Amino acid sequence: MDILVLDDEKEIADLEELYLKNENYNVYKCYSSKEAIDVIENEKIDLALLDVMVAGMDGFDICKKIREKGLNFPIIMVTAKIEDRDKITGLTLRSR
Repeated sequence: MDILVLDDEKEIADLEELYLKNENYNVYKCYSSKEAIDVIENEKIDLALLDVMVAGMDGFDICKKIREKGLNFPIIMVTAKIEDRDKITGLTLRSR
């Protein structure tokens, strides 16, 4: 299984990678939205862990881009945001 990990906090991305690799997953670790878009466009991804608060395109924007490309792999939004509107936004993202 190929998993995309996007987090601009290096320590968090490294820790997620460590745990996933210990379970024998192949991990594409990205620290920027640009890196994540490159992986999405060039690799077959089975699952994405997206940090919501990334500079440039945030996790919500990347989720939209994934769905607009017709990709339907599961996405887990990793965030410290607790507002209900942020939760609703993340749960309702889909391509139009």
